[in-house]
Amino acid sequence: MHDVHQLLNTWIDHVSDPEFLAELTAMRDVGDEATITDAFFQDLAFGTAGLRGTIGAGTNRMNVYTVGRATQGFASYLTATFENPSVAIARDSRNKGELFVKTTASILAANGIKTFLYPRISPVPTLSWAVRYLATSGGICMTASHNPAAYNGYKAYGPDGCQITSEAAAAISEAIASTDTFNGVKTMDFDEAVARGLIEWIDDAVLDAYYDAILATSVSDLTPEQTAEAPLKLVYTPLNGTGLIPVTEVLKRAGITDITVVPEQRDPDGDFPTCPYPNPEIREAMQRGIDLSERVHPDLLLATDPDADRVGVAVKNGDDYLLLSGNEMGVLLLDYICRMRAERGEDLTRKVAVTTIVSSAMVDALADHYGFELRRCLTGFKYIGDIITALADEGEADRFIFGFEESYGYLTGDHVRDKDAVNASFLICQMAQYYKLQGKNLADAIADLYERYGSYLNKTISLAYPGAEGAGKMAAIMAGLRENPPAEIAGMAVETVVDYEPGVNGLPAANVIEFDLAGGNKAIVRPSGTEPKIKLYVFAKGENAAVAGALIEEIEAAGRTLLS
Repeated sequence: MHDVHQLLNTWIDHVSDPEFLAELTAMRDVGDEATITDAFFQDLAFGTAGLRGTIGAGTNRMNVYTVGRATQGFASYLTATFENPSVAIARDSRNKGELFVKTTASILAANGIKTFLYPRISPVPTLSWAVRYLATSGGICMTASHNPAAYNGYKAYGPDGCQITSEAAAAISEAIASTDTFNGVKTMDFDEAVARGLIEWIDDAVLDAYYDAILATSVSDLTPEQTAEAPLKLVYTPLNGTGLIPVTEVLKRAGITDITVVPEQRDPDGDFPTCPYPNPEIREAMQRGIDLSERVHPDLLLATDPDADRVGVAVKNGDDYLLLSGNEMGVLLLDYICRMRAERGEDLTRKVAVTTIVSSAMVDALADHYGFELRRCLTGFKYIGDIITALADEGEADRFIFGFEESYGYLTGDHVRDKDAVNASFLICQMAQYYKLQGKNLADAIADLYERYGSYLNKTISLAYPGAEGAGKMAAIMAGLRENPPAEIAGMAVETVVDYEPGVNGLPAANVIEFDLAGGNKAIVRPSGTEPKIKLYVFAKGENAAVAGALIEEIEAAGRTLLS
């Protein structure tokens, strides 16, 4: 652990910005040990997901100094790895995003690295698209995904449009560690860098090409005459993030024009005033959309998270709105894609679908039914992207038909190498239109699949361990589970323990432990790589929803006790 008081004084001695300096001196003068410790006890870790943390002063915070140091490390890596490197940069609607982007671009320019910047906020998938479309050496997106407003982050991408590899992250981390925060970072004036051509704004033609690529992922064979029989009606919320323009533009180009946007969540706002946790997995974030839907009566409610790489869906089900889980939507989309391809007479046996080790076992049943190859990878969409890249490198990109993770991330097509809520929203609407013409909504459609394959239920529980003490507790819990794994969970025998830390089935090493229980049930424990949380994934299968639901509750309760 750092000497937090020594670091605090060092920062006070070197920081010149009055507002920033006032925050630091207030820490010292008030003598709030908890705040000082949390701000300086560690450096923000740079991993395959880049950086993520709360905005503020300190080594464990997102600020111009931690962003600057990380960028200098990234620049050192790029110049050592590529000839004439270049970088594409985007940001979402979060606070300080524009400042961090300009800081980053100025540092890269001072290192002789050309940057291409989106002039406005833009979703994560458009950054992945720009990296590949502009053939840059890497990419950076300032985003904290669906975290609360206090957070921002820094995602780094490789030349394939995927988040950086573990090897690249390690090399960048080493370069960051050897960079002095205040004296080791090169920079230049932003406007001067623009004038010298070291910084270039990304033209709207790049986005138009992205929209065209999404529309090309269509699997629908419905004619305009058919869709006119029962046109789709939507309520949509971008949750004060980046999704408004790209989502509505793609849908309108696809002929879906009856879109009512939730007014309080329409405009970009890094404070996210209507939902403290702007995550479409959470009903609270969806509530404004549900309330509007009760008045507008749409076919479905769509919600994209702030960086528009995840999408959530709610549909009317009886007297209430049902929030479809990430697993349910992944299964629905994969079934729809396979059904449409099969109806056209395509051979699916060469096709590849990809999901993660913590996603629904129901996907295996779909693979058995349709005959496609199912590959599972570690949690994190970069691993799905890596599989797509490997297929493309073998000249077999056409084999990939769909990838998803249970945390509401989906992708079809080869246009980007990250989850894409714009692409997913388009496909979800096509699917909803298909079922509407049969007199069904998506609640009916998932019920039909449960009837066919059995009730596979899943639940993800996030347990928080905040602050410096929390990091130690998380490490102790994982160590205890490895040294003394439970013999039973919720009264069900633990038949197999799979520890992914040394690497399993050709997968990279990961801090994940899987407990396979009697009856085909399962619990998986995984600390978050970007937040002070441990995630508990619970899986149950029953002959009906009631049986599976009871099992889920029992495994969850036992898991919470295990992780307390």
